[in-house]
Amino acid sequence: MARLRYAAAALAVMTGSMGLHAADCAAMKDLKLEGTTIRMAEAVSGRLELPGRAPQEGLPAFCRVAGLLRPTSDSKIHFEVWLPEKDWNGRLLGTGNGGFAGQIDYPQIEGALKRGFAVAGSDAGHQAEGTDASWAFGHPEKVKDFGWRAVHLMTERAKQIIQAYYGKAQDKAYFDACSDGGREALMEAQRFPEDYDGILAGAPANAWSSLLAAGVWAMQKLGDPKGYIPDWKLGAIQKAALDACDAQDGVKDGIVNDPAQCKFDPAVLLCKGEDELDCLTQPQIETLKTLYAGFHDAQGKAVWPGYAPGDETGWREWVIGQDSEASLGARFVRNYFRYMVADPKWSAQTADADAMLKLSRTKMASELDSTNPDLSEFAAHGGKLILYHGWDDAAISPWNTVAYYKQVQQTMGSTKAAGFVRLYMAPGMEHCNGGPGPSALGQFGLSPAQGPQYGIFDSLESWVEKGTPLEDVFATKYAPGPDGKIKPVMTRPLCAYPKVAKYKGTGDTNEADSFECPQP
Repeated sequence: MARLRYAAAALAVMTGSMGLHAADCAAMKDLKLEGTTIRMAEAVSGRLELPGRAPQEGLPAFCRVAGLLRPTSDSKIHFEVWLPEKDWNGRLLGTGNGGFAGQIDYPQIEGALKRGFAVAGSDAGHQAEGTDASWAFGHPEKVKDFGWRAVHLMTERAKQIIQAYYGKAQDKAYFDACSDGGREALMEAQRFPEDYDGILAGAPANAWSSLLAAGVWAMQKLGDPKGYIPDWKLGAIQKAALDACDAQDGVKDGIVNDPAQCKFDPAVLLCKGEDELDCLTQPQIETLKTLYAGFHDAQGKAVWPGYAPGDETGWREWVIGQDSEASLGARFVRNYFRYMVADPKWSAQTADADAMLKLSRTKMASELDSTNPDLSEFAAHGGKLILYHGWDDAAISPWNTVAYYKQVQQTMGSTKAAGFVRLYMAPGMEHCNGGPGPSALGQFGLSPAQGPQYGIFDSLESWVEKGTPLEDVFATKYAPGPDGKIKPVMTRPLCAYPKVAKYKGTGDTNEADSFECPQP
Protein backbone atom coordinates (compact mmCIF):
# COMPACT_ATOMS: atom_id res chain seq x y z
CA MET A 1 0.00 0.00 0.00
CA ALA A 2 2.80 2.42 0.89
CA ARG A 3 4.51 1.72 -2.44
CA LEU A 4 1.28 2.50 -4.27
CA ARG A 5 1.01 5.83 -2.45
CA TYR A 6 4.63 6.81 -3.15
CA ALA A 7 4.18 5.85 -6.80
CA ALA A 8 0.98 7.86 -7.02
CA ALA A 9 2.67 10.87 -5.46
CA ALA A 10 5.56 10.62 -7.91
CA LEU A 11 3.13 10.38 -10.80
CA ALA A 12 1.36 13.48 -9.57
CA VAL A 13 4.59 15.44 -9.55
CA MET A 14 5.34 14.39 -13.11
CA THR A 15 1.87 14.93 -14.58
CA GLY A 16 0.45 17.68 -12.41
CA SER A 17 -2.55 15.54 -11.46
CA MET A 18 -3.15 12.96 -8.77
CA GLY A 19 -3.75 9.56 -10.35
CA LEU A 20 -4.58 6.54 -8.22
CA HIS A 21 -5.53 2.93 -8.81
CA ALA A 22 -9.06 1.88 -7.91
CA ALA A 23 -7.55 -0.82 -5.68
CA ASP A 24 -6.70 1.91 -3.21
CA CYS A 25 -10.40 2.54 -2.68
CA ALA A 26 -11.18 -0.81 -1.08
CA ALA A 27 -8.50 -0.16 1.55
CA MET A 28 -10.55 2.79 2.86
CA LYS A 29 -13.00 0.25 4.33
CA ASP A 30 -10.35 -0.66 6.91
CA LEU A 31 -9.76 2.88 8.18
CA LYS A 32 -10.07 3.22 11.95
CA LEU A 33 -11.46 6.66 12.82
CA GLU A 34 -12.81 7.82 16.16
CA GLY A 35 -16.54 7.27 16.59
CA THR A 36 -16.79 6.22 12.96
CA THR A 37 -17.79 3.12 11.05
CA ILE A 38 -16.86 2.92 7.37
CA ARG A 39 -19.71 0.90 5.88
CA MET A 40 -18.64 1.01 2.25
CA ALA A 41 -15.65 1.87 0.10
CA GLU A 42 -16.13 1.09 -3.57
CA ALA A 43 -14.74 2.23 -6.87
CA VAL A 44 -17.38 3.76 -9.15
CA SER A 45 -17.10 4.74 -12.80
CA GLY A 46 -19.71 6.04 -15.22
CA ARG A 47 -22.96 4.89 -13.64
CA LEU A 48 -24.28 5.04 -10.08
CA GLU A 49 -27.66 3.93 -8.75
CA LEU A 50 -28.94 5.52 -5.54
CA PRO A 51 -32.24 4.77 -3.77
CA GLY A 52 -35.07 7.03 -4.87
CA ARG A 53 -33.13 8.58 -7.75
CA ALA A 54 -32.71 7.85 -11.42
CA PRO A 55 -29.36 6.20 -12.24
CA GLN A 56 -26.62 8.78 -12.66
CA GLU A 57 -24.63 8.43 -15.87
CA GLY A 58 -21.33 9.89 -17.04
CA LEU A 59 -19.68 10.17 -13.65
CA PRO A 60 -15.88 10.31 -13.61
CA ALA A 61 -14.13 7.40 -11.90
CA PHE A 62 -14.11 7.93 -8.15
CA CYS A 63 -13.88 6.21 -4.78
CA ARG A 64 -17.14 6.33 -2.86
CA VAL A 65 -16.70 6.10 0.91
CA ALA A 66 -19.83 5.91 3.09
CA GLY A 67 -19.96 5.68 6.85
CA LEU A 68 -21.68 6.38 10.14
CA LEU A 69 -20.65 8.87 12.79
CA ARG A 70 -21.69 8.17 16.39
CA PRO A 71 -20.42 10.95 18.67
CA THR A 72 -23.06 9.96 21.26
CA SER A 73 -25.10 6.84 21.97
CA ASP A 74 -28.13 8.51 20.36
CA SER A 75 -26.27 9.75 17.28
CA LYS A 76 -26.42 8.18 13.83
CA ILE A 77 -24.97 10.50 11.21
CA HIS A 78 -24.75 9.11 7.69
CA PHE A 79 -21.97 10.69 5.64
CA GLU A 80 -20.21 10.13 2.34
CA VAL A 81 -16.94 11.26 0.81
CA TRP A 82 -16.40 10.99 -2.95
CA LEU A 83 -12.79 11.03 -4.13
CA PRO A 84 -11.82 11.53 -7.80
CA GLU A 85 -9.64 8.67 -8.98
CA LYS A 86 -7.66 11.07 -11.15
CA ASP A 87 -7.50 14.79 -11.93
CA TRP A 88 -8.30 15.75 -8.33
CA ASN A 89 -8.05 19.53 -8.05
CA GLY A 90 -6.52 19.30 -4.59
CA ARG A 91 -9.56 20.76 -2.85
CA LEU A 92 -12.23 19.50 -0.47
CA LEU A 93 -15.79 20.76 -0.89
CA GLY A 94 -18.21 20.31 2.00
CA THR A 95 -21.92 20.35 1.22
CA GLY A 96 -24.83 21.18 3.52
CA ASN A 97 -28.53 20.55 3.89
CA GLY A 98 -31.90 22.23 3.45
CA GLY A 99 -34.89 22.45 5.76
CA PHE A 100 -34.64 20.06 8.71
CA ALA A 101 -32.09 18.07 6.66
CA GLY A 102 -32.49 14.28 6.72
CA GLN A 103 -30.71 13.37 3.49
CA ILE A 104 -27.40 13.75 1.72
CA ASP A 105 -27.41 16.28 -1.14
CA TYR A 106 -26.32 13.87 -3.88
CA PRO A 107 -26.97 16.24 -6.83
CA GLN A 108 -24.54 18.81 -5.44
CA ILE A 109 -22.01 16.10 -4.61
CA GLU A 110 -22.19 14.77 -8.16
CA GLY A 111 -21.74 18.24 -9.61
CA ALA A 112 -18.74 18.98 -7.40
CA LEU A 113 -17.16 15.63 -8.27
CA LYS A 114 -17.39 16.47 -11.98
CA ARG A 115 -15.56 19.73 -11.23
CA GLY A 116 -12.63 17.80 -9.71
CA PHE A 117 -13.37 18.20 -6.00
CA ALA A 118 -13.14 15.62 -3.28
CA VAL A 119 -16.57 16.21 -1.83
CA ALA A 120 -18.36 15.34 1.39
CA GLY A 121 -21.96 15.41 2.57
CA SER A 122 -24.10 14.16 5.46
CA ASP A 123 -27.76 13.77 6.42
CA ALA A 124 -27.09 15.87 9.58
CA GLY A 125 -27.88 12.95 11.86
CA HIS A 126 -31.26 11.59 10.80
CA GLN A 127 -33.17 10.36 7.77
CA ALA A 128 -36.40 12.19 7.03
CA GLU A 129 -38.21 14.47 4.59
CA GLY A 130 -37.05 18.08 4.76
CA THR A 131 -40.04 19.53 6.63
CA ASP A 132 -40.26 16.63 9.12
CA ALA A 133 -38.89 17.29 12.61
CA SER A 134 -40.50 14.35 14.44
CA TRP A 135 -37.05 12.72 14.73
CA ALA A 136 -36.09 15.49 17.21
CA PHE A 137 -38.79 14.78 19.81
CA GLY A 138 -37.10 13.42 22.94
CA HIS A 139 -33.68 13.31 21.22
CA PRO A 140 -31.58 16.31 22.35
CA GLU A 141 -28.37 14.77 21.01
CA LYS A 142 -29.88 14.46 17.54
CA VAL A 143 -30.80 18.14 17.74
CA LYS A 144 -27.15 18.94 18.49
CA ASP A 145 -26.05 16.77 15.57
CA PHE A 146 -28.42 18.67 13.30
CA GLY A 147 -27.55 22.03 14.81
CA TRP A 148 -23.77 22.00 14.66
CA ARG A 149 -22.05 18.65 15.24
CA ALA A 150 -22.72 16.66 12.06
CA VAL A 151 -21.14 19.04 9.55
CA HIS A 152 -18.05 19.52 11.72
CA LEU A 153 -17.47 15.80 12.21
CA MET A 154 -18.18 15.11 8.53
CA THR A 155 -15.50 17.65 7.68
CA GLU A 156 -12.95 16.16 10.07
CA ARG A 157 -13.50 12.64 8.72
CA ALA A 158 -13.43 13.81 5.12
CA LYS A 159 -10.00 15.33 5.69
CA GLN A 160 -8.73 12.12 7.29
CA ILE A 161 -10.07 10.02 4.42
CA ILE A 162 -8.49 12.36 1.88
CA GLN A 163 -5.13 12.02 3.65
CA ALA A 164 -5.43 8.23 3.65
CA TYR A 165 -6.52 7.95 0.01
CA TYR A 166 -4.24 10.47 -1.67
CA GLY A 167 -1.34 10.32 0.78
CA LYS A 168 -1.59 14.07 1.23
CA ALA A 169 -3.93 16.63 2.74
CA GLN A 170 -6.18 18.86 0.66
CA ASP A 171 -4.63 22.16 -0.37
CA LYS A 172 -7.79 24.10 0.51
CA ALA A 173 -11.21 23.30 1.95
CA TYR A 174 -14.46 25.01 0.90
CA PHE A 175 -18.08 24.87 2.02
CA ASP A 176 -20.96 25.75 -0.30
CA ALA A 177 -24.58 25.58 0.88
CA CYS A 178 -27.82 27.54 1.10
CA SER A 179 -30.84 27.94 3.41
CA ASP A 180 -30.32 25.64 6.41
CA GLY A 181 -27.01 24.96 4.68
CA GLY A 182 -26.30 28.69 4.93
CA ARG A 183 -26.95 28.41 8.66
CA GLU A 184 -24.55 25.46 8.77
CA ALA A 185 -22.01 27.49 6.83
CA LEU A 186 -22.06 30.31 9.38
CA MET A 187 -22.00 27.78 12.22
CA GLU A 188 -18.75 26.44 10.78
CA ALA A 189 -17.22 29.92 10.56
CA GLN A 190 -18.28 30.76 14.11
CA ARG A 191 -17.72 27.50 16.03
CA PHE A 192 -15.12 25.68 13.94
CA PRO A 193 -13.15 28.47 12.23
CA GLU A 194 -10.34 26.17 11.06
CA ASP A 195 -12.54 23.66 9.24
CA TYR A 196 -12.75 25.65 6.00
CA ASP A 197 -10.64 28.19 4.15
CA GLY A 198 -13.54 29.53 2.10
CA ILE A 199 -17.27 29.51 2.87
CA LEU A 200 -20.11 30.38 0.52
CA ALA A 201 -23.27 30.91 2.58
CA GLY A 202 -26.55 31.48 0.76
CA ALA A 203 -29.84 32.72 2.26
CA PRO A 204 -28.76 31.60 5.74
CA ALA A 205 -31.45 30.55 8.21
CA ASN A 206 -28.94 31.48 10.89
CA ALA A 207 -31.40 33.04 13.35
CA TRP A 208 -33.41 29.80 13.40
CA SER A 209 -35.08 30.35 16.79
CA SER A 210 -36.36 33.80 15.81
CA LEU A 211 -37.24 32.93 12.20
CA LEU A 212 -39.59 30.12 13.16
CA ALA A 213 -40.97 31.98 16.17
CA ALA A 214 -41.91 34.86 13.86
CA GLY A 215 -43.83 32.28 11.86
CA VAL A 216 -46.28 32.03 14.75
CA TRP A 217 -47.28 35.67 14.22
CA ALA A 218 -47.54 35.03 10.48
CA MET A 219 -49.77 31.98 10.93
CA GLN A 220 -52.02 33.86 13.33
CA LYS A 221 -52.28 36.84 11.00
CA LEU A 222 -53.09 34.65 8.02
CA GLY A 223 -55.30 32.42 10.18
CA ASP A 224 -57.75 35.27 10.61
CA PRO A 225 -60.36 34.64 7.86
CA LYS A 226 -60.75 38.39 7.35
CA GLY A 227 -57.01 39.00 7.01
CA TYR A 228 -56.07 35.92 4.97
CA ILE A 229 -54.95 36.79 1.44
CA PRO A 230 -56.00 34.12 -1.09
CA ASP A 231 -53.24 33.15 -3.49
CA TRP A 232 -55.34 34.27 -6.46
CA LYS A 233 -54.88 37.89 -5.32
CA LEU A 234 -51.09 37.71 -5.39
CA GLY A 235 -50.94 38.65 -9.07
CA ALA A 236 -52.72 41.95 -8.41
CA ILE A 237 -50.39 42.70 -5.48
CA GLN A 238 -47.31 41.98 -7.58
CA LYS A 239 -48.55 44.17 -10.43
CA ALA A 240 -49.13 47.09 -8.06
CA ALA A 241 -45.70 46.65 -6.45
CA LEU A 242 -43.97 46.55 -9.85
CA ASP A 243 -45.96 49.55 -11.06
CA ALA A 244 -44.59 51.46 -8.07
CA CYS A 245 -40.98 50.32 -8.10
CA ASP A 246 -39.94 48.33 -11.20
CA ALA A 247 -38.86 51.30 -13.31
CA GLN A 248 -36.96 53.10 -10.52
CA ASP A 249 -33.66 51.82 -11.93
CA GLY A 250 -34.48 53.02 -15.44
CA VAL A 251 -35.32 49.53 -16.69
CA LYS A 252 -38.80 48.03 -16.70
CA ASP A 253 -38.04 44.33 -16.57
CA GLY A 254 -40.30 42.82 -13.91
CA ILE A 255 -37.58 43.10 -11.25
CA VAL A 256 -37.30 45.47 -8.29
CA ASN A 257 -33.59 46.17 -8.50
CA ASP A 258 -33.19 47.86 -5.11
CA PRO A 259 -36.00 47.11 -2.63
CA ALA A 260 -34.51 49.59 -0.16
CA GLN A 261 -35.66 52.37 -2.49
CA CYS A 262 -39.14 50.94 -3.07
CA LYS A 263 -41.91 52.92 -1.34
CA PHE A 264 -44.87 50.78 -2.35
CA ASP A 265 -48.00 51.51 -0.29
CA PRO A 266 -50.45 48.57 -0.21
CA ALA A 267 -53.30 51.02 0.44
CA VAL A 268 -53.54 51.62 -3.32
CA LEU A 269 -55.13 48.17 -3.56
CA LEU A 270 -58.06 48.96 -1.23
CA CYS A 271 -61.35 47.79 -2.73
CA LYS A 272 -63.57 50.71 -3.65
CA GLY A 273 -66.70 48.58 -3.53
CA GLU A 274 -67.19 44.85 -3.27
CA ASP A 275 -64.29 42.45 -2.75
CA GLU A 276 -62.77 41.59 -6.14
CA LEU A 277 -59.71 39.72 -7.50
CA ASP A 278 -57.82 42.93 -8.24
CA CYS A 279 -58.24 44.60 -4.82
CA LEU A 280 -57.79 43.95 -1.11
CA THR A 281 -60.09 44.47 1.84
CA GLN A 282 -58.80 46.62 4.70
CA PRO A 283 -57.92 43.58 6.89
CA GLN A 284 -56.03 42.07 3.94
CA ILE A 285 -54.13 45.32 3.47
CA GLU A 286 -53.12 45.24 7.13
CA THR A 287 -51.87 41.67 6.67
CA LEU A 288 -49.90 42.68 3.60
CA LYS A 289 -48.31 45.61 5.43
CA THR A 290 -47.23 43.22 8.18
CA LEU A 291 -45.70 40.80 5.68
CA TYR A 292 -43.59 43.64 4.27
CA ALA A 293 -42.74 45.25 7.61
CA GLY A 294 -41.94 42.09 9.55
CA PHE A 295 -43.04 40.91 12.97
CA HIS A 296 -42.81 42.62 16.35
CA ASP A 297 -43.46 41.45 19.88
CA ALA A 298 -45.98 42.94 22.31
CA GLN A 299 -43.51 45.69 23.25
CA GLY A 300 -43.04 46.64 19.60
CA LYS A 301 -39.52 45.22 19.38
CA ALA A 302 -38.62 43.76 15.99
CA VAL A 303 -38.53 39.96 15.96
CA TRP A 304 -37.99 39.22 12.28
CA PRO A 305 -37.86 41.36 9.12
CA GLY A 306 -40.41 41.15 6.33
CA TYR A 307 -40.39 40.37 2.62
CA ALA A 308 -39.26 42.58 -0.24
CA PRO A 309 -41.87 43.68 -2.82
CA GLY A 310 -41.98 42.70 -6.48
CA ASP A 311 -42.39 38.90 -6.64
CA GLU A 312 -45.52 38.29 -4.58
CA THR A 313 -46.67 35.42 -6.80
CA GLY A 314 -43.60 33.65 -5.44
CA TRP A 315 -45.26 33.68 -2.01
CA ARG A 316 -47.76 30.95 -2.99
CA GLU A 317 -45.70 28.03 -1.80
CA TRP A 318 -43.85 29.50 1.18
CA VAL A 319 -46.18 32.13 2.66
CA ILE A 320 -49.81 31.84 1.55
CA GLY A 321 -50.45 28.22 0.64
CA GLN A 322 -53.87 26.99 -0.42
CA ASP A 323 -55.05 27.88 3.10
CA SER A 324 -53.50 29.47 6.20
CA GLU A 325 -52.06 26.16 7.47
CA ALA A 326 -50.87 24.73 4.15
CA SER A 327 -47.81 26.79 3.22
CA LEU A 328 -44.30 25.40 3.49
CA GLY A 329 -43.53 28.06 6.06
CA ALA A 330 -46.46 26.90 8.21
CA ARG A 331 -45.27 23.30 8.03
CA PHE A 332 -41.81 24.27 9.26
CA VAL A 333 -43.21 26.35 12.11
CA ARG A 334 -45.70 23.68 13.16
CA ASN A 335 -43.17 20.83 13.19
CA TYR A 336 -40.51 22.93 14.90
CA PHE A 337 -42.74 23.82 17.85
CA ARG A 338 -44.38 20.40 18.08
CA TYR A 339 -41.18 18.36 18.11
CA MET A 340 -38.35 20.66 19.18
CA VAL A 341 -39.82 23.36 21.41
CA ALA A 342 -43.27 22.58 22.85
CA ASP A 343 -45.29 19.36 22.45
CA PRO A 344 -46.92 17.33 19.65
CA LYS A 345 -50.36 18.88 20.28
CA TRP A 346 -49.11 22.45 19.84
CA SER A 347 -51.22 24.79 17.68
CA ALA A 348 -50.19 28.16 16.30
CA GLN A 349 -53.73 29.54 16.53
CA THR A 350 -53.95 29.07 20.30
CA ALA A 351 -50.31 29.83 21.17
CA ASP A 352 -49.04 32.98 22.87
CA ALA A 353 -46.66 34.30 20.21
CA ASP A 354 -44.51 36.30 22.64
CA ALA A 355 -44.19 33.32 24.96
CA MET A 356 -43.26 31.09 22.03
CA LEU A 357 -40.50 33.49 21.01
CA LYS A 358 -39.02 33.39 24.50
CA LEU A 359 -39.32 29.60 24.73
CA SER A 360 -37.83 29.10 21.27
CA ARG A 361 -34.80 31.21 22.03
CA THR A 362 -34.33 29.70 25.49
CA LYS A 363 -34.48 26.09 24.31
CA MET A 364 -33.00 26.17 20.82
CA ALA A 365 -30.89 29.27 20.15
CA SER A 366 -27.71 27.82 21.67
CA GLU A 367 -27.91 24.71 19.47
CA LEU A 368 -29.39 26.03 16.23
CA ASP A 369 -28.59 29.73 15.85
CA SER A 370 -25.41 30.87 14.13
CA THR A 371 -25.76 34.61 14.72
CA ASN A 372 -22.43 35.46 16.38
CA PRO A 373 -20.93 38.39 14.40
CA ASP A 374 -17.49 37.97 15.97
CA LEU A 375 -15.60 36.08 13.26
CA SER A 376 -12.15 37.04 14.49
CA GLU A 377 -10.91 33.43 14.75
CA PHE A 378 -12.11 32.64 11.24
CA ALA A 379 -10.40 35.78 9.94
CA ALA A 380 -7.20 34.94 11.84
CA HIS A 381 -7.22 31.50 10.19
CA GLY A 382 -7.22 33.30 6.84
CA GLY A 383 -10.80 32.29 6.09
CA LYS A 384 -12.93 34.10 3.52
CA LEU A 385 -16.71 34.30 3.69
CA ILE A 386 -19.10 35.27 0.91
CA LEU A 387 -22.77 35.71 1.75
CA TYR A 388 -25.52 35.94 -0.87
CA HIS A 389 -29.28 36.24 -0.78
CA GLY A 390 -32.04 36.71 -3.33
CA TRP A 391 -34.11 39.84 -2.82
CA ASP A 392 -37.26 37.89 -3.78
CA ASP A 393 -36.77 35.13 -1.20
CA ALA A 394 -40.13 34.14 0.29
CA ALA A 395 -38.66 31.52 2.66
CA ILE A 396 -36.14 33.61 4.62
CA SER A 397 -36.22 37.39 4.71
CA PRO A 398 -33.30 38.85 2.72
CA TRP A 399 -33.12 41.70 5.23
CA ASN A 400 -31.87 39.21 7.83
CA THR A 401 -28.70 38.55 5.85
CA VAL A 402 -28.14 42.27 5.32
CA ALA A 403 -28.51 42.76 9.07
CA TYR A 404 -26.01 40.00 9.90
CA TYR A 405 -23.47 41.41 7.44
CA LYS A 406 -23.79 44.84 9.05
CA GLN A 407 -23.38 43.30 12.50
CA VAL A 408 -20.12 41.69 11.37
CA GLN A 409 -18.93 45.05 10.08
CA GLN A 410 -19.83 46.76 13.36
CA THR A 411 -18.21 44.03 15.47
CA MET A 412 -15.05 43.54 13.43
CA GLY A 413 -14.70 47.05 12.07
CA SER A 414 -15.55 47.83 8.45
CA THR A 415 -11.92 47.79 7.28
CA LYS A 416 -11.11 44.40 8.79
CA ALA A 417 -14.44 42.95 7.69
CA ALA A 418 -13.77 44.03 4.11
CA GLY A 419 -10.67 41.84 4.18
CA PHE A 420 -12.56 38.58 4.64
CA VAL A 421 -16.33 38.94 4.15
CA ARG A 422 -18.52 40.10 1.27
CA LEU A 423 -22.26 40.18 0.64
CA TYR A 424 -24.09 39.92 -2.68
CA MET A 425 -27.81 40.63 -2.94
CA ALA A 426 -29.39 39.22 -6.12
CA PRO A 427 -32.37 41.18 -7.53
CA GLY A 428 -35.16 38.93 -8.76
CA MET A 429 -33.78 35.74 -7.19
CA GLU A 430 -36.02 33.67 -4.94
CA HIS A 431 -34.90 31.10 -2.32
CA CYS A 432 -31.36 30.00 -3.24
CA ASN A 433 -32.17 30.11 -6.99
CA GLY A 434 -35.03 30.68 -9.41
CA GLY A 435 -37.33 33.69 -9.70
CA PRO A 436 -37.93 36.42 -12.29
CA GLY A 437 -34.29 37.56 -12.28
CA PRO A 438 -30.91 35.97 -12.96
CA SER A 439 -30.17 33.32 -10.33
CA ALA A 440 -27.33 31.15 -11.70
CA LEU A 441 -24.42 32.93 -10.08
CA GLY A 442 -21.93 30.16 -9.38
CA GLN A 443 -23.55 28.75 -6.24
CA PHE A 444 -23.44 24.91 -5.95
CA GLY A 445 -22.16 24.69 -9.53
CA LEU A 446 -24.81 26.84 -11.26
CA SER A 447 -22.58 28.60 -13.75
CA PRO A 448 -23.29 32.05 -15.21
CA ALA A 449 -23.33 32.30 -19.00
CA GLN A 450 -19.91 33.94 -19.04
CA GLY A 451 -18.45 30.73 -17.63
CA PRO A 452 -17.84 29.33 -14.15
CA GLN A 453 -14.77 31.53 -13.75
CA TYR A 454 -17.12 34.51 -13.44
CA GLY A 455 -19.28 33.03 -10.69
CA ILE A 456 -19.42 33.71 -7.00
CA PHE A 457 -17.74 30.44 -5.99
CA ASP A 458 -14.79 31.12 -8.29
CA SER A 459 -14.53 34.55 -6.71
CA LEU A 460 -14.27 32.83 -3.34
CA GLU A 461 -11.54 30.51 -4.65
CA SER A 462 -9.64 33.45 -6.07
CA TRP A 463 -9.91 35.29 -2.77
CA VAL A 464 -8.64 32.31 -0.77
CA GLU A 465 -5.88 31.20 -3.11
CA LYS A 466 -4.76 34.44 -4.77
CA GLY A 467 -5.64 36.98 -2.11
CA THR A 468 -8.14 38.91 -4.23
CA PRO A 469 -11.79 38.16 -5.04
CA LEU A 470 -12.92 38.50 -8.65
CA GLU A 471 -13.82 42.05 -9.55
CA ASP A 472 -16.52 40.95 -12.01
CA VAL A 473 -19.15 38.48 -10.83
CA PHE A 474 -22.22 37.72 -12.93
CA ALA A 475 -25.64 36.10 -12.66
CA THR A 476 -27.66 34.49 -15.44
CA LYS A 477 -31.30 33.67 -16.02
CA TYR A 478 -31.79 30.51 -18.08
CA ALA A 479 -35.05 29.65 -19.85
CA PRO A 480 -36.23 27.56 -22.81
CA GLY A 481 -35.64 29.19 -26.18
CA PRO A 482 -37.92 28.94 -29.26
CA ASP A 483 -36.43 25.51 -29.97
CA GLY A 484 -37.15 24.31 -26.44
CA LYS A 485 -33.50 24.23 -25.45
CA ILE A 486 -32.40 25.96 -22.26
CA LYS A 487 -30.34 29.07 -22.95
CA PRO A 488 -29.36 32.32 -21.20
CA VAL A 489 -32.05 34.98 -21.61
CA MET A 490 -30.71 37.59 -19.18
CA THR A 491 -27.33 38.35 -17.61
CA ARG A 492 -26.52 40.95 -14.99
CA PRO A 493 -23.49 41.92 -12.95
CA LEU A 494 -23.75 40.83 -9.33
CA CYS A 495 -22.62 43.78 -7.26
CA ALA A 496 -20.94 43.54 -3.87
CA TYR A 497 -23.24 45.12 -1.25
CA PRO A 498 -23.99 48.00 -0.84
CA LYS A 499 -23.39 48.53 -4.57
CA VAL A 500 -26.42 48.12 -6.85
CA ALA A 501 -26.31 47.35 -10.58
CA LYS A 502 -27.14 50.44 -12.65
CA TYR A 503 -28.19 50.59 -16.29
CA LYS A 504 -25.74 52.65 -18.34
CA GLY A 505 -28.56 54.16 -20.36
CA THR A 506 -27.76 52.40 -23.62
CA GLY A 507 -27.53 48.81 -24.77
CA ASP A 508 -29.61 45.65 -24.43
CA THR A 509 -31.13 45.52 -20.96
CA ASN A 510 -30.85 41.74 -21.01
CA GLU A 511 -27.05 41.92 -21.30
CA ALA A 512 -24.70 42.42 -18.38
CA ASP A 513 -22.47 44.74 -20.44
CA SER A 514 -25.24 47.34 -20.31
CA PHE A 515 -24.89 47.63 -16.52
CA GLU A 516 -22.25 48.74 -14.06
CA CYS A 517 -21.69 48.62 -10.29
CA PRO A 518 -21.04 52.23 -9.25
CA GLN A 519 -20.10 53.24 -5.72
CA PRO A 520 -23.22 54.11 -3.69
